[in-house]
Amino acid sequence: MINANSNSAPISALRASVQALPSSGIATVFAHGLGKPGLIPLWAGEGDLPTPGFIAEAASCSLLGGETFYTHQRGLPELREAIAAYHARHYGRPFSAQNFFVTGGGMQAIQLAFQMTVGAGDEVLVPTPSWPNFRGAVETCGGKTIAVPMQLEPAGWHLDLGRLFAAVGPKTRAIVINSPANPSGWTASQDDLSALLEFTRSHGLWIIADEIYGRFYYQGGLAPSLQHLITSDDRVLFAQTFSKNWAMTGWRIGWLQAPAALGQVIENLVQYNTSGVAAFMQRGAIAALNEGDAFVETQVQRAREGLEIVRQALAPLNSVRFVAPAGAFYAFFGVDGITDTLGAALRMVDEAKVGVAPGTAFGEGADAYFRICFLRSPEQLREAMRRLSQWIATANR
Repeated sequence: MINANSNSAPISALRASVQALPSSGIATVFAHGLGKPGLIPLWAGEGDLPTPGFIAEAASCSLLGGETFYTHQRGLPELREAIAAYHARHYGRPFSAQNFFVTGGGMQAIQLAFQMTVGAGDEVLVPTPSWPNFRGAVETCGGKTIAVPMQLEPAGWHLDLGRLFAAVGPKTRAIVINSPANPSGWTASQDDLSALLEFTRSHGLWIIADEIYGRFYYQGGLAPSLQHLITSDDRVLFAQTFSKNWAMTGWRIGWLQAPAALGQVIENLVQYNTSGVAAFMQRGAIAALNEGDAFVETQVQRAREGLEIVRQALAPLNSVRFVAPAGAFYAFFGVDGITDTLGAALRMVDEAKVGVAPGTAFGEGADAYFRICFLRSPEQLREAMRRLSQWIATANR
């Protein structure tokens, strides 16, 4: 019999997979640094610009106009049409609004993808280093992630497709491809994506595609994408968000792209998870898509400048392992002699007054690295890198 007076009794009664979910090392450092005067926070996956006024105004007008009632579970038709038009504009082919479903952020899009494809005991392959929320979303569904570590080579992080394909087993249901990747900036080539798609077709597997950073690609234009390869029958689910491109992280609005045949299933899941996204938020999202291309270009240019600031600061440091990323807006680097990156990140907060994300948050093969977000103002980023460079130079003395 459970002791009703035991503090541990409620926890022990929970599902084992939920109890086992790891705490975020990023949150640990964030909590340690919260409120410290003079701290420059580079730990979060967001820039430092607020949402543009034209987006906020569209949402405000909708809210003040009384658009505060239940709305379409799949998303406002106007927003779904705007998402389709946005894709057509950037990928150069037609898209149907029937393939897009509005979600409570990119995170909910990922949750819905796994709720549809993963059950108890199923396995999902995740190349690492990786964003920790992939693992969390899989394991809350009762599944298990199988890490496929990438290697840092002179040209950057590399995913061995042979190693990835060899990891597929009888319980494998899906492969996660985050390209450009958080935290490493690894970006798949078009040939790699083609090989991956052919493999999953022949093995009946799903691809959960996170191409959220596709506009942040430093070789010009859009990053290589599965959008150029898929047919209407392919088992590919794309998670997307308004957070990064349009500085809307706090809004919690995104979309899931899926075969139109899954529409009713997705509508049902939205109903049972959140009952939809507020209409006034969707009005802001429409404005972002229809009027926000210039702002996104500004974001990408700021990221380019930030990457160069980071590169120039880290290049002279012989103890630092770093290759400039092909995409996304993170620098993922290691420091010789530092293996406890969580402990070191806490020290950086206290001693350098800079907040970074420890590699312990990003899965197998990432423990000895740090992540910083360089989508920041040049002035603030230069000061942060000056402090970090000084700290690194004396860290092991």
